[in-house]
Amino acid sequence: MSPATPAPRLQKLAQFAMAACLGVMAVAVFVNVVLRYGFGSGVAASEELSRLLFVWMVFIGATAAYPVGEHMAFTSLIGLLKGRRTALRLATAVIRLLVVAAAALLAHGAWQQVAVGLDSHSVVLGYPTALLPLPAFLSALAIGVMALIELFKCKPLDLGHGVDVE
Repeated sequence: MSPATPAPRLQKLAQFAMAACLGVMAVAVFVNVVLRYGFGSGVAASEELSRLLFVWMVFIGATAAYPVGEHMAFTSLIGLLKGRRTALRLATAVIRLLVVAAAALLAHGAWQQVAVGLDSHSVVLGYPTALLPLPAFLSALAIGVMALIELFKCKPLDLGHGVDVE
């Protein structure tokens, strides 16, 4: 893939977003610990902010991991199908359909939580609680679309590593 394509830029953006989330979380927790143990008081918003950023970081990471094949994989079956082209293509299609189905279920459930959270706000920071399930919805949508594209393009299953028994 050439640097001009959007995928490497999106990967870099995802890595930057995850690093920013982790950095802000680390600073918030560190400041809160120092204030609690050093001065007997803390910043109440630190916990809410850290929770929100952690959820976003996890789902950004999950979305970025999908196209490079870094999700957990059971490669034993694929290893057994190596050399059997038709069976491997069928297994790949079934796997992609299962990914799309799982993404649809996750997106549906997450969207229901987003709708519920629109009317309520977090206790300390006051942000809409819909921001907590929103990254799950967006991640499921993105992974589902990527899996559908791979399914329609009949892209061979790429696990991002050699097909070894795991």
